Amino acid sequence: MLVSNNSYVAPKSFILNGIPGLERVHGWISIPFCTIYIISLVGNLGLVYLIHREESLHRPMYFFLAMLSLIDLFTCTTTLPNALCIFWFNLKEINFNACLVQMFFVHGFTGVESGVLMLMALDRYVAICYPLRYATILTNPIIAKAGLATFLRGMLLMIPFPILAKHLPFCQSNIISHTYCDHMSVVKLSCASIKVNVIYGLMVALLIGVIDVCCISISYTMILQAVVSLSSADARQKAFSTCTAHISAIIITYVPAFFTFFTHRFGGHTIPPPLHIIVANLYLLLPPTLNPIVYGVKTKQIRDNVTKLLQGEKCASIQHKN
Repeated sequence: MLVSNNSYVAPKSFILNGIPGLERVHGWISIPFCTIYIISLVGNLGLVYLIHREESLHRPMYFFLAMLSLIDLFTCTTTLPNALCIFWFNLKEINFNACLVQMFFVHGFTGVESGVLMLMALDRYVAICYPLRYATILTNPIIAKAGLATFLRGMLLMIPFPILAKHLPFCQSNIISHTYCDHMSVVKLSCASIKVNVIYGLMVALLIGVIDVCCISISYTMILQAVVSLSSADARQKAFSTCTAHISAIIITYVPAFFTFFTHRFGGHTIPPPLHIIVANLYLLLPPTLNPIVYGVKTKQIRDNVTKLLQGEKCASIQHKN
C-alpha cells in the first residue's frame, strides 16, 4: 500500500476474520446467531405492528417503544447478515467504503438507541411525577420532535468517524479480527497516530453515553422519591411495575456496551479476543432480541393486546373454515 515517500493509498478492501481462534466452529456459532436474528426480526416487527394497529397503545410510552424497536431492527440488520455470510460462506472481504458505511450506521444506530432509552426514562418520570399533565406535556408533536432530535444527534455525531478513518494511512495488515467494521478495530490497523480518533471517540461517548446515563439516573432518582412518598402500597407497586421493563432494557443495553467500550480502549491483552468479539456482537444482538420479550412479559397492555389479536385471528380462522 506504500506508494512513495510518506504517501499512502487506502486499501481496496478489508478482511473480516470473524471470531479469531474459533474459525473451526463458525458453523456452530452461526446457529444461535441466526436464531437470535430471527427472534429479533419477528419480535420487533410484531411489536411495531401491534402498536400501529391498536389504538389503545397510541400513547407516548408505546410510541417511544416503537422507536426503540425500529432502531433495534436497523442495528442488528446492519451487522448480522454480514456475520452470517462469514460463518456460512467464508465471505470475509468487504469493500473499504462499504466498511466505513457499516461503521457509521453501527455507531449511529447505537447512539440513537441510547437517546431513545433516555426519552423513555423521561416519559416514565412525567407519567409518575406529573400524571395529570402527562397528556399535555408529551403531545404527539413533542414526541416527534424529541425522536427527530435524538436521531439527528446520534447520526450527526458519528459522521466524523468514517471521515477520520478514511484519511488514515493503512500500510500494514488489512485483516480485521471482528465480524463487522467497528471504529476502533479499523483504525487500529493504521500505521499512523490514531490519537485524534481515540479522543473524538471518548468525546462522543461522553456526549451520548454518559449524558444519557446521567439523565436516566436523575429521572429514576426523582421517580423513586415520588413513589416512596405514596401512601398506598398498591400505588407504589403499580408505579414501580411500569418501570421494570424499561430498567431491564437499560441493563440489557448498557452493560455489554460499556464492557465493549472499555475493553477496546483499556483492556489491552487482558481480555481474550474471542470473548471480546462475542460480547461486542451480543451488545448489538441482545437488546433487539430481548426488548420485545421483556416488554411483552412485563407490560400488561401489550400482553392483553397480543392475546386479543391472537384470539381474533383464531376466531376468524374458525369462521373461514365453517
